[in-house]
Amino acid sequence: METGTGQQPPRVDERTPNIARMYDYFLGGSAHFHTDRVAAEEFLRVYPGNTLWAQHNRSFLGRAVRELCELGIDQFLDLGSGIPTVGNVHEIAHRKNPGARVAYVDIEPVAVSHAEHMLRDTELATITRADIRLPEQVLNAPGVAGLLDFTRPVAVLAVAILDIISVRDPRGMLATYREACAPGSALVITNGAQLTMTDAERAGIDQVMSGTTTPHVTFRDPEEIRELFAGYTLLEPGVVPSAAWRPAEPVTDEAARHSNGYAAVGIRSN
Repeated sequence: METGTGQQPPRVDERTPNIARMYDYFLGGSAHFHTDRVAAEEFLRVYPGNTLWAQHNRSFLGRAVRELCELGIDQFLDLGSGIPTVGNVHEIAHRKNPGARVAYVDIEPVAVSHAEHMLRDTELATITRADIRLPEQVLNAPGVAGLLDFTRPVAVLAVAILDIISVRDPRGMLATYREACAPGSALVITNGAQLTMTDAERAGIDQVMSGTTTPHVTFRDPEEIRELFAGYTLLEPGVVPSAAWRPAEPVTDEAARHSNGYAAVGIRSN
């Protein structure tokens, strides 16, 4: 396993809450600091439904990866992969195809450090410390370009990341990744949305996030998410609440709305 930077990560800021480490806390992990736990608990106080959101989001990721493996895709570029926890992309993919390759990318030093430790014994997965908003740098990083063969289909995963990064032209950013990928490649997106969440809960989330390293949260409606899939054909059922995307068991519309986020998967046709 190799990293994509070859550089020592900067000193970790333990004083400012970080959403990757908070997400780790939400999922029951241990890779977080006191300040992250405080912020996460405040997040859960203002929005108790967030634990369910995190579970729905993680479950969707697993279903999407398995479906893409069934379609024959065996390469994955996980943008904003976060801190490794149970049910990582390479673990899921390798159950379907032991030869699948996964390039993880994240900018958070703790996430990268933990991924380096987890991936130390495999040559089929890498971690690159990079800013996903700079696709050319990501695509040319050794941990990405040296692992993935972009002449064959690659699934680009943007799960629970587009809503917390500040980027002027997200459609243009994703288009750069798309153009680097061969026909038959995939794009996977989840993005937060106010479905059952109240206005007070949304305001509380904004307040908590304002004190983190990612102070802005961008919710998107289905049409805005469809626009991000320019150049892709959406797989059925299209853009839906994450719990309603090809669930293992039937899910009612009301239960799906508690996902408070949309999900979709698209395939590049040309």
